[in-house]
Amino acid sequence: MGIPRLPAFAALMGRICLLALVALTPHTYATQTPLDARALLQAAMDHWRGQTSQATMSMIIKRPDWRRTMTMQSWTRGEKLSLVRVLEPKKDAGNGTLLNDQQMWTYSPKINRIIKIPSSMMNQSWMGSDFSNKDISKSTDILDQYEHQLTAVEERDGHKVYVITAIPHEEAAVVWGKEVLLIRDDYVMLEEQFWDQDGELVKTMTTLEIRELDGRPVATRMRMQKRDYPDEWTEMLIRDIDFDVELGNNLFTLSNLRNPRQR
Repeated sequence: MGIPRLPAFAALMGRICLLALVALTPHTYATQTPLDARALLQAAMDHWRGQTSQATMSMIIKRPDWRRTMTMQSWTRGEKLSLVRVLEPKKDAGNGTLLNDQQMWTYSPKINRIIKIPSSMMNQSWMGSDFSNKDISKSTDILDQYEHQLTAVEERDGHKVYVITAIPHEEAAVVWGKEVLLIRDDYVMLEEQFWDQDGELVKTMTTLEIRELDGRPVATRMRMQKRDYPDEWTEMLIRDIDFDVELGNNLFTLSNLRNPRQR
């Protein structure tokens, strides 16, 4: 991505800072100053993914004159590997998306073809939804190519909520002028705002429901909505998720994208 790697000592200190943050209880780390905004964001992303994950979810696309629902299964490993496959409706079953580091491919059984998504198309719509290819990839660009500041601390429903403003580096190859993220003290991402280069809010992903799944609080209903289209939105509903599961070595491959096998 054109960003130099941190020196080994700085990377080690960053890791120590993150481990210390994760070890603290919500009450304890809420009182620490200054709070490391980047480490808090990293912890929230790790909380969402785990070392590995396997989930069943639904996606609802709402437009003024129609509504579409798909059921999907997804797998992740670390920050670089993810696979999403459509289960229903029948006409879309088998469509899949594979991410390996910064490379993304899609597969359509109707044409029996794997297509690599160029970087120029990462901000385009994923399967006609309000989520982009970049959103689905759960890219770590927000960590690697932005500066992070803790700009506010709020109280909501008995939790502290940390507001982080992320501004891209001057040389960063990203589309947004800034992102604003709201993270609860148990690492649940409550909101992510996407602002353009002119300082205008473009779209917001908002958590509408939180449940405990596999022993941790999880955002189970999230809505992505563009500011200029109030009657249009896309929701992701997590039906079930398991963290830190054993996944086969062949799962995140082009061969498995085309010909699904057991994990």
